[in-house]
Amino acid sequence: MTNRTQETSPQVYARVAGFLYLIIFCLGIFGELFVRQSLIVPGDAATTVDNIMDSESLFRLTLVTGLIRSTCLILLPLVLYKLLKPVNKTNALVMVILALISVGIEMVYMINDYAVLLLLSGADYLTALEADQLHAQVMFFLDLQTYGAFIPQFLSLWLILVGYLVFKSGFLPRILGVLLIIGCFGYLIDSFVFFLFPNFDVTIGQFTFIGEVLLVLTDSGLHHIEPWSVTPLLNQA
Repeated sequence: MTNRTQETSPQVYARVAGFLYLIIFCLGIFGELFVRQSLIVPGDAATTVDNIMDSESLFRLTLVTGLIRSTCLILLPLVLYKLLKPVNKTNALVMVILALISVGIEMVYMINDYAVLLLLSGADYLTALEADQLHAQVMFFLDLQTYGAFIPQFLSLWLILVGYLVFKSGFLPRILGVLLIIGCFGYLIDSFVFFLFPNFDVTIGQFTFIGEVLLVLTDSGLHHIEPWSVTPLLNQA
């Protein structure tokens, strides 16, 4: 019975990891591309405020989906740890720590979107602010939320460890590990450029995340692991 569990459990962890990645991608695309970019007009505070007030339910929905996405981001490194721990337990643990810190920071800066809703709530104490002042503060918090994304992006270092563990695993395609490491460097470059050269618009990460996509979309990703290839590592763990 024990051997049976050892043989099948890596496949379970792999499928769960792929499913979590799929949720994370779908919710991220929904929140950023389909909602935020349609509501927020850079440099036009009045139009942005009108858009949010006209679509308040949609804006609130992005907050809920953001929390769900963050929850999945918490679960993902834990599942990957169970899958990759037999390769190198220490590196897998560091991967989890970096990932959880990154998610924690991401959840903290999400409070800026809630601040926007408070500013547009029509509360009595807000009457002390002129319309232009109110709009300016809304844009400030929206920008703060957007800029805050670059901080956890710097901690995407955990992807390097995932890529290394995948590369060394022997039961996952090595090219997948290489692509994950490349994806991490794309995020790091974006983060460094943003903080050092804020006027220079660069988004390398949108071209280097193919490794993460392959975890979900390809037949050579995490979904297909032969039990016989993992058992020796599990016996050593």
